[in-house]
Amino acid sequence: MQVANSEETNAEQTNPQEGGWKAVCDAEVVVDNLGVRALVDGAQIAIFRVQNQLFAIDAIDPFTKAAVLSRGIVGDLKGQIVVASPLYKQHFNLQTGVCLEDESVAVKTYPVRENNGKIELQAP
Repeated sequence: MQVANSEETNAEQTNPQEGGWKAVCDAEVVVDNLGVRALVDGAQIAIFRVQNQLFAIDAIDPFTKAAVLSRGIVGDLKGQIVVASPLYKQHFNLQTGVCLEDESVAVKTYPVRENNGKIELQAP
């Protein structure tokens, strides 16, 4: 496991013909096991590449209200791909957004894909 970087990027144009997908950054910016934070329509999103899969969740830690989840440690916990908040270490499932320590708390997840060398996020 590695600590995520704090690189931040701003989303580019939406392509209305393709269901509202926005280019967020070059695909090479999102490296294995490190997070990238993007500002998309005013929402702070944490994007991860883990085990050749892309994940996107809210970057705001719901326990502290700080935009730190992109800097969390990613790994496998109880058979789930998770990111641990760097502040109080709660684990969030990257597929569902649910907190493993308190299932009543979750972060929003977003559809994300790699397309023509860009990471794209479906507009929130």
